[in-house]
Amino acid sequence: MGTEAKVAELLLKAGAIILRPQKPFKFASGILSPIYCDNRLLLSKPAERKMIRDFYVKKIKKEAIEADVVAGIATASIPWAALVAEKLKKPMIYIRKEAKDHGKENLIEGGLEPGQKVLVIEDLVSTGGTSLSSVASARKEGAVVEKCLAIFTYEMEIAKKGFAAASCQLLTLSNFSTLVKVAAKKGYIKKEEIAMLREWSKNPAEWGRKMGFE
Repeated sequence: MGTEAKVAELLLKAGAIILRPQKPFKFASGILSPIYCDNRLLLSKPAERKMIRDFYVKKIKKEAIEADVVAGIATASIPWAALVAEKLKKPMIYIRKEAKDHGKENLIEGGLEPGQKVLVIEDLVSTGGTSLSSVASARKEGAVVEKCLAIFTYEMEIAKKGFAAASCQLLTLSNFSTLVKVAAKKGYIKKEEIAMLREWSKNPAEWGRKMGFE
């Protein structure tokens, strides 16, 4: 079993990902979804937390990613960035969604020098908006940001196009298509639900209406 399948199974077993095609979740954007991912649950599970950290590090080494600094994004990916930075013995920063309105009004917390290579760590990529905003913020401070590494991606087309337009490579430990295969094989979903899940991946915004939930 490859890394993507191993991580997908870990997420399912830990309850970090829930598949509910017949009773979809509603995202903050209003999109109805048959899948919900909350990787923060893994932080409460020491064994799984260590496994994810080690998968991050393994991926970084496999892809030969060079980074002077590891960056987390407030708030969900800060713990993962800290774990990875500690393991790699690298400096760490974290990037806010918007600058503070007091003190030094920092957008980026921690030491960052112009020209440093920064690896952005994410826990989950949906539309990619938050990740790409953070990439832009680091670049504005003079950092070189070429890659973002996440635990999981919904593989939305808008995210793929966004990362391509920003000339930033998105790397992930697992992804939606792999998860569906593992979920079907391990009995987390019924065979007839596979098509529903794959249909969502093609067009998340229209899926709820097409499936008769709206």
